[in-house]
Amino acid sequence: MELDNHAEDLASDLGVDKEEVKSDLQNLVEYSVPIDEAKQSLRRKYGDGSSGGSGTPSAKDVAEIDPDDGNVTVTGVVLTAGERSIRYQGDDHVIVEGRIADDTGVIDYTAWEDFGLEPGDTITAGNASVREWDGEPELNLGESTSLSFEETPLDVPYEIGGEAQLAELRTGDRAVTVEASVLECERRTIDGRDGETEILSGVFGDESGRLPFTNWEPTPEIEAGGSVRIENAYVKEFRGVPEVNVSTFSTVTELDRAIDVGADATSMAIGEAVRTGGIYDVEVVGNLIAVRDGSGLIQRCPECYRVTQKGQCRTHGEVDAVDDLRVKAILDDGTGTVTVVLDDELTQRVYGGTLEDALEQARDAMDQEVVADTIRERIVGREYRVRGHLTVDDYGANLDAETFEENDDDPVERATAFLEAVGASDETERTEVDA
Repeated sequence: MELDNHAEDLASDLGVDKEEVKSDLQNLVEYSVPIDEAKQSLRRKYGDGSSGGSGTPSAKDVAEIDPDDGNVTVTGVVLTAGERSIRYQGDDHVIVEGRIADDTGVIDYTAWEDFGLEPGDTITAGNASVREWDGEPELNLGESTSLSFEETPLDVPYEIGGEAQLAELRTGDRAVTVEASVLECERRTIDGRDGETEILSGVFGDESGRLPFTNWEPTPEIEAGGSVRIENAYVKEFRGVPEVNVSTFSTVTELDRAIDVGADATSMAIGEAVRTGGIYDVEVVGNLIAVRDGSGLIQRCPECYRVTQKGQCRTHGEVDAVDDLRVKAILDDGTGTVTVVLDDELTQRVYGGTLEDALEQARDAMDQEVVADTIRERIVGREYRVRGHLTVDDYGANLDAETFEENDDDPVERATAFLEAVGASDETERTEVDA
């Protein structure tokens, strides 16, 4: 049903102006509120109890809150609270986001009104609406929410504040605080929502790992490099991996001490890494079982650098394509598979020659596929240790490799360690059964 029809039905039921209802309904829908929930909210706003939402919403523990709950009353401790600006109907609006907890669990929230929330506050939020966000329930605190601050603090088994290491951050985290070293930083001009905008982008690092960042209003402390403390950052997904976003509401402080950056990437089994949904710096080990089509000698668009097919770019049409080298290979460790992508430099290493060598081989054979065949002969069937950035989407898991080395671990030692681990697990299970 079209929005106009929903508004007309609501206006008729509620006895109010259709255009007013339509405007309210459109506002809620544009905030990603599901249409049924939006209609229930408007019925409550205009005083109609027929939606089943009348009366005082039931009080629930955080762990009991479900995305299907319409409205709830919840008492908890504000763990984090951070301001962020969003663009809505052409205007900028400031919202507060964070997490609330009780002794049963933690839930994200968004406050559309200025309630004066601070980390450590114990609050009771009455008539807080619940919506689903990324598969999980989220509290929305708005004009219909009655919020009170409790005098007796509530003890919760969670740390107040957003302190976190980079490896702990996940897409969707809000009001986080990190201390990190600026490993890479560049100033770029992008087409922002208000036209051309200068930003800083690069990579943060701490002892737990590395993550990319975007600083939307260039901050001198970040651009200068060194070590910084960033409060009230949020985490978005960029190219399949978490990215730290530093906004105008973030506080950036230069630190007078160095932040040690771990040299090692997080080591994971392939299946475990894929289940994270994307990770910036990870190391996996597996057997290379195939080299995919589109490897070896390829051609790219000189404008966008996408791979072309028969001189055609999907974006720019017919172009004068440029030659390049690439490998897309399947790595398998028994727990899962991933497509490892090697850039031109790594491809030259496994090929054993330069781009000019590859072009000469293709001309001699009158077939550019011979380059990919040569690469297959050299790497398929071997075990490799790969470090890079993993992205997972509807098309599968891809690992953009930064390092690609044949694994030199002793297979006998690995097999022995595996058998010992399995034996220890079996012995534990037998002991538990005997007990």
